[in-house]
Amino acid sequence: MKEQLSHENLNALVTYRYQRANETIKEVPYLKQQGYYNTAVNRLYYACYYAAIALLIKHGINPSTHAGVKQMIGMHFVATNRLSRESGRCFSLLFERRHSSDYDDFAYSSEEEIDELLPKAMAFIEAIGSLLKE
Repeated sequence: MKEQLSHENLNALVTYRYQRANETIKEVPYLKQQGYYNTAVNRLYYACYYAAIALLIKHGINPSTHAGVKQMIGMHFVATNRLSRESGRCFSLLFERRHSSDYDDFAYSSEEEIDELLPKAMAFIEAIGSLLKE
């Protein structure tokens, strides 16, 4: 997203990304129920990623990589206490778990892991939703 967006289009993109976050998090219980734990971790991460992207776009921050998104969230929102350290740890953990479950051999997620991560991811998305309203 290198082009300059109008204020209206920027707001539409922020809204779209945040809606994607909320839609994606709703996929997780179904995936867990079906035993697709690695895919559930992937969707947990992407739900948080979409929310993070919405927040960064709103503030004119445009990282080009997933690692850049994680770094910018930490630098601009966790380090400044606009997002809690717990939220920052959640996003970092999901970043690592998603990468591992997608790319590492013999990496398996579990139902217990999904049960632990889902409420944290939901809290992360809600916290970003609050920041988007400011």
